Amino acid sequence: KPSSAASDVYKRQKEYQYLDLKSLGTNKLDQIPFSHKILLENALRHSLEDETREKDVDSILNWDAKAGKAIEISFTPSRVILQDFTGVPAVVDLAAMRDAVASMKGDATQINPLSPAELVIDHSVQVDHFGSNDALEKNNKVEFERNQERYKFLRWGQEAFSHFLVVPPNTGIVHQVNVEYLGRVIFSKESDDNLMAYPDTLVGTDSHTTMINGIGCLGWGVGGIEAEAVMLGQPIYMLLPEVVGFELTGALKPGVTATDMTLCIVEMLREHGVEGKFVEFHGDGLSSMSLPDRATIANMAPEYGATCGFFPVDEVTLDYMRLSGRDQVHVENVKRYLMAQGMFLSADSPTPQFTSSLSLDLSTVDPALAGPQRPQDRVVLSEMQPHWKTSLPAPSGP
Repeated sequence: KPSSAASDVYKRQKEYQYLDLKSLGTNKLDQIPFSHKILLENALRHSLEDETREKDVDSILNWDAKAGKAIEISFTPSRVILQDFTGVPAVVDLAAMRDAVASMKGDATQINPLSPAELVIDHSVQVDHFGSNDALEKNNKVEFERNQERYKFLRWGQEAFSHFLVVPPNTGIVHQVNVEYLGRVIFSKESDDNLMAYPDTLVGTDSHTTMINGIGCLGWGVGGIEAEAVMLGQPIYMLLPEVVGFELTGALKPGVTATDMTLCIVEMLREHGVEGKFVEFHGDGLSSMSLPDRATIANMAPEYGATCGFFPVDEVTLDYMRLSGRDQVHVENVKRYLMAQGMFLSADSPTPQFTSSLSLDLSTVDPALAGPQRPQDRVVLSEMQPHWKTSLPAPSGP
């Protein structure tokens, strides 16, 4: 049943309801990976509206990490993030649906995204001017002149559709905008005169949507048709992923960069085999890892083949939310919600049961260069000279 949570330190007094996972059994929850807890809450919340989702609750709650059994579940993301190459066609489809409804004498205004959709314009932006202080202003002017029809259409879409937001060009790359600004970590939605709190989950029309997992939002890339279906309220049907636990210990040596660390992790995960799986990071090494470093590793999920590389929310996440300008009350609510749900990572958090496990002592990572063709083909810097001499006369191949 929904539980209420209120705080006497709220600057703006509000009461939120949430689905209490602990009511399902604390012992089982301690064994479930943090990423699966988000799927569990999703299934539990939507089972209130659709009784068939109750089997998803049982499947996730009783998941056997070592069984290797394929179990299908339904997942309804909280929102959809779009980039312009794939997002504009989705808006065109919604406009065409409105035309079709209008031609049948129906109410076209009823055609709207049911899940919030946010479109960031970045992929199609071109650079015509550079090397001057006013280059950004000049490029912006050319961009709007060159693509007037597109921007007029998107302006209409933002005004015509509910739950649809357009982030204009020259704001930033979609993944960075998502991490710095759009990611809520904990969502809230008004329903039946109540505010319901629940984890921020998403799918996006770009493979590197996974960057958002660096701040504890569960999400990954999908195709345009699948994204449109989610926008229209349809769940995603998926196999409950295996979860590879990746323990990080220690801290990086001076002079070793986040790129060096990421290349090492990519190499380990490619060798282990994580295709179609979740990778969940844990261990005392997280406390020394900055949020941008986490986001870099999460962003590389397509390179190591996983569905996502997930970092549970901890104090580092909250510090980043404050640094990036999130409302202080919201940040406090995020921590309060996650602690109430057993989803906030701390030093005394129990280690969940994983399908398989890897471990990396960050102090053993050395400076390295990425391979000439693939990032996982890294070469440690100290071995660069003999590697070059060996590679130079070697025949080239695929």
